[in-house]
Amino acid sequence: MKSFETFLEGHLPVLDTVHPHFEKALAVMMQSGGKRFRPALLLGVVEAFQPLLVKSACHAALAVESLHTYSLIHDDLPAMDDANLRRGVETLHITYDEVTAILAGDALNTYAFELLSKAPFSAQTRIELVRSLATNGGVSGMIIGQAVDCHFENTPLTLEELKKLHINKTAKLIAASLEMGAIICGEDALARDLYDFGIDLGLLFQIQDDILDQTLSSDEAGKTTQNDDGKNSFVNLMGLSGSMQAADELAGRLHTKLKSFDERLQRSLTTLLENYLYRHKKDK
Repeated sequence: MKSFETFLEGHLPVLDTVHPHFEKALAVMMQSGGKRFRPALLLGVVEAFQPLLVKSACHAALAVESLHTYSLIHDDLPAMDDANLRRGVETLHITYDEVTAILAGDALNTYAFELLSKAPFSAQTRIELVRSLATNGGVSGMIIGQAVDCHFENTPLTLEELKKLHINKTAKLIAASLEMGAIICGEDALARDLYDFGIDLGLLFQIQDDILDQTLSSDEAGKTTQNDDGKNSFVNLMGLSGSMQAADELAGRLHTKLKSFDERLQRSLTTLLENYLYRHKKDK
């Protein structure tokens, strides 16, 4: 991911403005790290099939990371999770103010699509990338998931309703990252299989996050934890042991599915996912 980090540093917004800190606010959450999981998935697919396109694909990878980072900034706002730590640093509304945090999130959301519009691909490929990111990161995906999550706080959902919530809120953007990698490579037939794999991977990711929220301190996690008391989380619904079992089963299914992919894709994704499939287990 060194090439991605280098690309990121060279493509953060540079503003001609009298505002004393807005440009820094835009950059701080992007530069403070995080797992870079979604861009890594996209670039992993490209590396498997079209390694010469990895540099160009960084435009799309940064677009995904920009959209994801905007969602985290807004997710941490007092009106939502009211969190004070993200990626090991203070959240923007704590460092600055709510207005800065809201507008920084808005800016990174729209910047994602500016990046895609300038990506060095054919017009048709750019349109398909915009479609995937907008559909899965927008009203039909992440946004409606967040809306349902907030609306039903302190109101229990069924397991199926909870899964649907997190398919939208978390899984669809992970699935889109894989799909966008396939779009860049011209692997249209593979895009659907990768998308479906990404939905399961996103659900696993969310179950693991719910587990880690209960088992790690804020310092260990790099973000505010023990903050899901009123939320519809898998741990709140199934308990810690039930959530661990569900994560184990889903990780096993993903491991089996991974073996069915092209050998090049297997190698690329296995290297990436070896640290993630069982991250809910401290001894793994």
